[in-house]
Amino acid sequence: MFILRFFPVLFLLIGLLSCQSKSPIKNVKAAEVLDAEHFHLPKLGDTMTLFGEQIDLTDIDIRERLDKELHTIVYRHSHVFLYFRRANRYFDLVSDELKSQGVPNEFKYLALVESGFEQGTSISGAQGFWQFMPKTAAEFGLKVNKEVDERKNFVLSTRAASSYLRRSYDSLNSWISAAAAYNRGVGGIRSDLKGQKVSNFFDANLNSETARYVFRIMAMKLIFTQAKNYGFNLEKMDLYPKLELKYVQVQSIKDINEWAVNHNSNAKIVLTLNPWILGKKLSKRPEGYQLALPKNNSQFKLHS
Repeated sequence: MFILRFFPVLFLLIGLLSCQSKSPIKNVKAAEVLDAEHFHLPKLGDTMTLFGEQIDLTDIDIRERLDKELHTIVYRHSHVFLYFRRANRYFDLVSDELKSQGVPNEFKYLALVESGFEQGTSISGAQGFWQFMPKTAAEFGLKVNKEVDERKNFVLSTRAASSYLRRSYDSLNSWISAAAAYNRGVGGIRSDLKGQKVSNFFDANLNSETARYVFRIMAMKLIFTQAKNYGFNLEKMDLYPKLELKYVQVQSIKDINEWAVNHNSNAKIVLTLNPWILGKKLSKRPEGYQLALPKNNSQFKLHS
């Protein structure tokens, strides 16, 4: 009985000794792989610009906070690859709307920080690419009711976000502060700056979320404008193509399923391209509705 109990221990000791005798060879190979393939972020310069405003990266606090966000984003590869893929589809459309309202093009990175160009819902109830709360959405003309949620309408929500940013800049006289206000609110940023007797975002002691917010946008800009330096080869990526769409104006729709079939489509495609439609109908309203449909059958197929 004693011998039987001793055998498992003996085999375990033999196994451990065997592993130890082979481990140096395995460790050398692992070290060689790490030395050859381990990726390091590029060194930051002394300055960078965001929204046309210069940022001093020799300030150790600013530099290390940016470094933290770069590491946090870059090493989440599955997310970043999707950011690049989706950005190829949406960036130009966002840029056009921002330009029309005199908002710097780099605010397209704010949308990436907010949602990654995905129709998500936050814990607080914000929705859409630009993550509008219901009250703010209504303030900027976005309808939210049982039938529609225009926070999920890419065109209308981008227009509303551009208006919000323009108004924030006019109030705060700084695009960087306007970006922070998208997270904190104009009143909140103004109160923080005034209460601490400072005028620059980087001099303010802010809540943890807002304090990181602008740095995430800064990091996103660096990653997207220096993709190869940060380990992302766009030439080898399967970037999502721009959608070929047409738009149809309607006053109402009694049944989405029937309407879709009558327009050589189906409900799945219509609701995919128009995620702001919540139900199976659209009641009549004075301004009507503009629905996106495929321009042809090259991207969205009907399988029968």
